[in-house]
Amino acid sequence: MYFVYILECSDGTLYTGITSDLERRIKEHNSSKLGAKYTKIRRPVELVYSKKYTNRSEALIEEARIKKINQREKIELIKKSLKS
Repeated sequence: MYFVYILECSDGTLYTGITSDLERRIKEHNSSKLGAKYTKIRRPVELVYSKKYTNRSEALIEEARIKKINQREKIELIKKSLKS
């Protein structure tokens, strides 16, 4: 099982990633040296979106798609997920 996720950083920016352990990864982003370089200087981060995928390949494709869309579209994706 893999997760594609979006974090909102303390400066209001959004970060997209992929992981097989969502809870561990959020903790890493917020408190360890294993967090992404981008999020280390923008702590704390908050999980605002996640979606489960059965395999890594599908998750990577979705992560790449989300990274290519603009911030407004990402916000719409987040809002849409909150409604469902």
